[in-house]
Amino acid sequence: MPGQADLASALLDPEQAAPEGLAPPSRLAVYRNNVVVSLVEALAAAYPAVLALVGEPFFKAAAGVYVRSEPPRSPVLITYGQSFADFLEGFTPAAKLPFLADVARLERLWLEAYHAADATPQPIEQLGAIPENELPATRISLHPSARLFRSRWPVAALWAANSGRGAHVDVDLQRPEAVLLVRPRETVQVRVVTPGLFAFLEALQTGKPLGEVADLAARADDTFMIAEAIGSLFALEAVAAIDSELATGDCPPKGS
Repeated sequence: MPGQADLASALLDPEQAAPEGLAPPSRLAVYRNNVVVSLVEALAAAYPAVLALVGEPFFKAAAGVYVRSEPPRSPVLITYGQSFADFLEGFTPAAKLPFLADVARLERLWLEAYHAADATPQPIEQLGAIPENELPATRISLHPSARLFRSRWPVAALWAANSGRGAHVDVDLQRPEAVLLVRPRETVQVRVVTPGLFAFLEALQTGKPLGEVADLAARADDTFMIAEAIGSLFALEAVAAIDSELATGDCPPKGS
């Protein structure tokens, strides 16, 4: 009897002969077609903006090539297609749409945010209760669903215009965008952010304290305002935890 690896390979390669001991080749052809169609449909569901940008015939052709070159490595279908953006970047027929791969990357981050762990958003009052002299050493943890992406293309505008989640408007392709995705409740929020706020969020994700984070953001954007940035974060319910001496019961520093 054929092994699982042999069977999986035969199902995705129409040039490969049926493994010895398998049912008639005609039945393998039916299975093969069903597997490919299912995987292409899974990609279409995961990448609706890419589908809208290229059209169904092109998408099915590109996805078919991808499916045959990148078989699933997990039985969880929702995880399939993680490398689809990289595939599109090197897919010669898509060369006239150089922004396509980044739109796919944004769509993958949307899926990650949607399926991320839940956490209770913290109110801004919790930060307000911390003494001012402790704020520079305070650490803010973003919601587990938070994802950051920076592109030389207007990816959020392209995604919104082609995914059914925004108006279909003309998009200025010369405008780069930095994007925050976060899902504190049921809906994934997709927000274009300034260079300073993006640097602020990146630094927060590394665990740096607020004082250090603010300095990094100010260097990235001389118009950066920390109070405005913090207000935006809490308004989006993107803060999952606040760590300060006050919040941890005035514990002494390690090593003291």
